[in-house]
Amino acid sequence: MNFTPLFKPKTIAVAGVSLSNERHPANVIYNKIHLRYPVKVYPVNPKGGTFKGDRVYRSMDEIPGPIDLAVIAVRADHVPEILAQCIRRNTGGAVIVSGGFAEIGRADLQEQITVMAREADFPFIGPNCLGIYAPGRFDTFFLPGERLVRPTPGPVGFVSQSGGVLVDQMVKFTEQGLGLSLAVSIGNKALIREIDLLRHLASDSETRVIAFYVEGFGRNEGRAFVELAAGIPKPVVILKAGKTTEGGRAVSSHTASLAGDYRVFSDVLAQHGIVEARSEFELTCFCESLSHYPRGIDGNVGIITVSGGHGALASDICAGLGLRVPRLSEEAQRELRAGLSDNIRAIASLGNPVDLTGSAVDEDFVAAFSVLSQAREVDSVLLLLLPYSPGISSDLGARLSYVHQQAGKPLVAYVPHVEKYRILIEGFELNNVPVASSIDGAAFMMEAMRRCRPC
Repeated sequence: MNFTPLFKPKTIAVAGVSLSNERHPANVIYNKIHLRYPVKVYPVNPKGGTFKGDRVYRSMDEIPGPIDLAVIAVRADHVPEILAQCIRRNTGGAVIVSGGFAEIGRADLQEQITVMAREADFPFIGPNCLGIYAPGRFDTFFLPGERLVRPTPGPVGFVSQSGGVLVDQMVKFTEQGLGLSLAVSIGNKALIREIDLLRHLASDSETRVIAFYVEGFGRNEGRAFVELAAGIPKPVVILKAGKTTEGGRAVSSHTASLAGDYRVFSDVLAQHGIVEARSEFELTCFCESLSHYPRGIDGNVGIITVSGGHGALASDICAGLGLRVPRLSEEAQRELRAGLSDNIRAIASLGNPVDLTGSAVDEDFVAAFSVLSQAREVDSVLLLLLPYSPGISSDLGARLSYVHQQAGKPLVAYVPHVEKYRILIEGFELNNVPVASSIDGAAFMMEAMRRCRPC
């Protein structure tokens, strides 16, 4: 199947636009695409007429010219008829927003549209979904545009069975400054499933990390998915629901999925070097980290801080995740001490964590990171910055990023995410160094790299 019309359409038809109910999902979708995106969009309703001065077409057959994508938001019983029109006129693909299929026991109706599409080699997303968000191009979400938080174009492709989880994750990505290449809510995934989108995103040049929210797989589908993901050079991150009896019952009623044996699935993911996130927070951190550092590490972390307390907290968090904070060799400590400024040389603690104290200046951070970036004991560096320290300038992020680019050893920074420190944060981000908004988040970014290695 050709997915290009689905994800890069030039023309879109929205079936179900109401002439009397402005809040109908189809109206929300049509208005948003018409007003906000650079594609041609057509409203469709069997009654015809006009909608805000535009002609309403009675069927897909009436629309002049090619249609790349149909967004179907009609009652479930009417979906087969609309789908037949799409197939008859060689529409490129469809998003079926409509609910009322297998999730409420209408597996027969879902099977009917799936057989129709499969026989015609016609791709569709859904049913019972929000569909597609393609940054800067279009989205099929029946959510008012003014309420939707839109991540900028970026390196993460995200596929979710749940529309709600997808939208919430878009908020979290935006807060972290993490952009999306493509986001797809697949709902009941009657035809196009995770494994199909995994193949698509694996070949997509705009995607560097592939993330999934999964509720369940069909029989033998989970193993096939994992085996395919293991052979893809891009990092794959999975957040799985249905881990408990209660969760399994919830996902079954949500999208008619079978949760499966979570423990077995989790073990298989780890064996194949596929990163499992255990929460939305982890998913965000993991995607941020792996979009910068797709190769795995052993997990020996060097920590640089200006606060002993922050260093201790970070050490505990790292140890709890299975990361190691090894003591630096005497040779490395001597080299480090020699590079520090006179006012902190006698008071800095250099074993690891490297506590430069609140009297440190930019040059001390540069000196410390230069040593750790070459130290054999550590394969990554966690930098805990408190921007209110008087000796730190707004140029520090850029200066450390320059050293990082020369050495190549993964660097993750923690800087409180408030507007006051935006310039410092951008010094890192503009030079491809991830910046976490919490110590936990910074440690999770390190953990993502450790998990992205086959056992």
